[in-house]
Amino acid sequence: MKRLAAALLLAVAGPALSASKAPPDPLSYTQLEDAKLEAQASALMHEIRCVFCQGQSIADSDAEIASDMRAMVRRRIAAGETPEQIRSWLIDRYGAWVAYDPPVEPLTWPLWGAPVVFILIGIWLARGRLKRRRR
Repeated sequence: MKRLAAALLLAVAGPALSASKAPPDPLSYTQLEDAKLEAQASALMHEIRCVFCQGQSIADSDAEIASDMRAMVRRRIAAGETPEQIRSWLIDRYGAWVAYDPPVEPLTWPLWGAPVVFILIGIWLARGRLKRRRR
């Protein structure tokens, strides 16, 4: 019984102890001085998925990795890189799923084709029901 209690305590304490004690990068929560550059950075941050949360953009996520990614985006934009170069680098590093708008390639064809297929199936089903009602 004591071993089970100790195991449960360790399981619960693990995530709490894994949080970093390092302060966040200043660029994580501070906008760039140039409004045009900040607008580019912000637009890109809304297009990139948080690799930890996966359901939020890095602009909306409070995860530590999202904070680091926001700082990296701002730093690279300030250094003169284009948003497309940064986006390409992130896709190369984390995979196409990190972008909310994945590139069209053979691996992502189901993502792009599935909505069309479902719409066509819906039209076909609706057409069949309308024919039955008319009879």
